Amino acid sequence: MSSQNEQLTPYLKLADAVIITDKEHHILAVNPSYEKITGYTSQEITGKKASILRTPYTPKETHEQMKLALKQGLSWSGVLTNRRRDSSIWHSSITITPLHTGAELYYIGIFRELENLKSGFYLPEERIGSIQSSMLKVLAISCEIRDPGIEQHLVRVRDLTERLTRFHIERLQLNWSEELVNRISHSSILHDIGKSGIPEGILYKPGPLAHYERQIVEMHTQIGVDIIDKIYAELSDDLFNQELELGKNIILYHHEKWDGTGYPHQLAGEGIPVEARIVSVVDVYDALTSTRPYKEKWSEQRAIAYINEQRGQHFDPDLVDSFLALIHTGALN
Repeated sequence: MSSQNEQLTPYLKLADAVIITDKEHHILAVNPSYEKITGYTSQEITGKKASILRTPYTPKETHEQMKLALKQGLSWSGVLTNRRRDSSIWHSSITITPLHTGAELYYIGIFRELENLKSGFYLPEERIGSIQSSMLKVLAISCEIRDPGIEQHLVRVRDLTERLTRFHIERLQLNWSEELVNRISHSSILHDIGKSGIPEGILYKPGPLAHYERQIVEMHTQIGVDIIDKIYAELSDDLFNQELELGKNIILYHHEKWDGTGYPHQLAGEGIPVEARIVSVVDVYDALTSTRPYKEKWSEQRAIAYINEQRGQHFDPDLVDSFLALIHTGALN
């Protein structure tokens, strides 16, 4: 650090890890805490780009938000997944602040290694997502345990929901967060939990249902929401409750139809939550191409033709277009 930048040196005396870069993000100086956490000495890392620690595990939107804030001259705080000198992975909670000294612009980065926080303070985002996904899967399967093939159906719906959601976002260039994509795919596994309250004699009846039997089956959407509401009452975890709130939309509305002829509320078009519209396409496709006690398995070609036929009637036209395009890429299976 040159003498003209001596006013920056007090930052290097902080107990937290500190990195100072120029306006092009070349490293000018780091403190001992930074060296200890990263494994890089000051001599090794000075002059290199700050991105030397970067990994592909930090969500792309996190870096984009950081770049946008700094470009606007604002401070930015967030969580990054980094790589040490020995290639091991670690997570940091970091704040980066622009600092003008005369005509020069510097960035002061101050961070803590999250793995070293006391137990109970931190879990990596991917670990939280994995736990939530597993809990939702267990919940869904436990509610539909009477059907031996249900686990495979639920997992297929979840996986295909994620593929369709990601493809739809890319095709239409939608500005959806990674968190939202994960919440939709995780929550999709809950779509039919309300069927646990439907009598087996009706649920698995071979052949057409009587009118009153159809009305009973259609009650599964509200039964499912009641199940979620009971879980809400027992939980105080905001992150998991966000999953359940989105799951309620999927449970309640995935049988609504684009033209307003679905159930239970005859919603139409974009009045149907988009997460429910996505699961509607996926659920129908998987149900048609699966063997059930009350129906034979359809061929993929026949099921695809039906989905296309119902474009703008049962299904969101844009989502059908994405679904068909996804099939043509060969990424469906």
